[in-house]
Amino acid sequence: MDSLELKPARRAAGTVRLPGSKSISNRVLLLAALAEGETEVTGLLDADDTRVMREALARLGVQFHGNKVKGVGGPFPVKQAELFLGNAGTAFRPLTAALAFSGGNYRLSGVPRMHERPIGDLVDALRGIGARIDYAGKPGFPPLIVHDEKPAMDKPVKVRGDVSSQFLTALLMAAPLLGKEVVIEVEGELISKPYVEITLNVMRRFGRDVERHGWKRFRIPAGKYASPGSIFVEGDASSASYFLAAGAIGGGPVRVEGVGHGSIQGDVRFTDVLERMGASVMVGEDFIEVKGGKALRAIDMDMNHIPDAAMTAAVMALFADGPTTIRNIASWRVKETDRIAAMATELRKLGAAVEEGADRLRISPPKSLVAGRSIDTYDDHRMAMSFSLVALGGVPVRINDPGCVAKTFPNYFAEFRRIAG
Repeated sequence: MDSLELKPARRAAGTVRLPGSKSISNRVLLLAALAEGETEVTGLLDADDTRVMREALARLGVQFHGNKVKGVGGPFPVKQAELFLGNAGTAFRPLTAALAFSGGNYRLSGVPRMHERPIGDLVDALRGIGARIDYAGKPGFPPLIVHDEKPAMDKPVKVRGDVSSQFLTALLMAAPLLGKEVVIEVEGELISKPYVEITLNVMRRFGRDVERHGWKRFRIPAGKYASPGSIFVEGDASSASYFLAAGAIGGGPVRVEGVGHGSIQGDVRFTDVLERMGASVMVGEDFIEVKGGKALRAIDMDMNHIPDAAMTAAVMALFADGPTTIRNIASWRVKETDRIAAMATELRKLGAAVEEGADRLRISPPKSLVAGRSIDTYDDHRMAMSFSLVALGGVPVRINDPGCVAKTFPNYFAEFRRIAG
C-alpha cells in the first residue's frame, strides 16, 4: 500500500484557493444535462466523483464541449446503458431517480463500498409510484437494474429522510422529468438539511422553484429545466475545513478563497465550531480566515448539519483542553466507510480515549500525541485529509493510501504542505 509521511509541523499560515464544491458540481452537471439549452460551467471540480458523473452523462447522450454542457431538454435520449459510478453517492443516487423517469433500461454499479451503501429508501420511494427497479445483488443495496416503466404520478412520493438526504435530493432533481406537478413527502426526521438547501438553490438557478412546507412536504410545479446560460461553482466548504482547522491549531492566519458570506453550502458553518473552540474567524464575500495558536477548548455539539466537516472537528479534538463530544452523526455509518468506527480506531492509535456510540463520538485527547503512527484511510478521502492535521501536533504521521483524496481534492497534500511547516 502506498503511504505518505507528513513531517512534524508547528505552524500553519498562508492562503489556499479551494477546488469547486463536489456537492454543487454534480448537481450542476446533472441539471445542465437535463435542461433545455447549453450551459457554461465555471469553477467545476475536476476529481474522481465529477469524472464518473460526466462519463455517465456522456453515455446517456449528453454532449460536452470544453466547459459547456449541451442539455437534452428532458429525459435522457439513450434508453439502454450500463453505468459505473465508482463510490460517488452524489452521482449514483440522483441518476437512479433520473433514469427511473427516463423510460429506458439501465444497470448502475460502483466499487465494492458503493455496493455496501444503502439505497433501499430511494428504491422504495420510486417503486411506490410505479417505477420498476430490481436489485442485482443484496436487497437494499446497489447494483441496480432500472427497467423501462415510467412512474405514474397519481399520488405523492413518500421517502424516508433519516438515513441520507441524498434520497430526497435525487427525487427533487428528477421530478421535472415527469412533465407534471410532483409532491414529495418526507417520512421521519430529515437529516443533513443544508444539502437539500443546496439542491433547491441549484434547481432554482435552472428555472424550477420548489414550494417547501417545512421539511416534510415539497411541491415541484410542472415544467422543464432551462439553462441559466452560465453558472459558477463555488469552492468546496468541506475541503475548506482542513485548512481552517490548520489555522486554528497552527496559529495562522490561514485564509481559504472561494467561499464566504454568500456560500450556499452548509459546511461554511464549520466556522461556528472553530469559534466555539477558541479560534478567531473572519468571513468576507469570497474568503474565510482563521487565526489560533492557543489550546483549543473542548466542545459538546450536535453536528448533524455539517456531517463532512464534523470529521475535521473530531481530529481537532486531539488538541482540545478536555473531552469533546460530537453528536447526531449517524449518517457517518453509511458514507465512504463506517466513519464512526474508522475515526474511533485511528484516533486511538494516537493516544486518544474514544467512546463510540451509535450516532456520536466522545474524544478525550492524550497528554501527548503518539508519534509516527500509520493512519489507515479506508479508501475515504475525508479520513486522509482530516488526519493530516495530526502533523501540526509536532509529530510525524504516516497516511496510508493518500491517493484516495483524488475523489474530491487531487492535490490536497501539496496544498497542505505549502501552508504547514
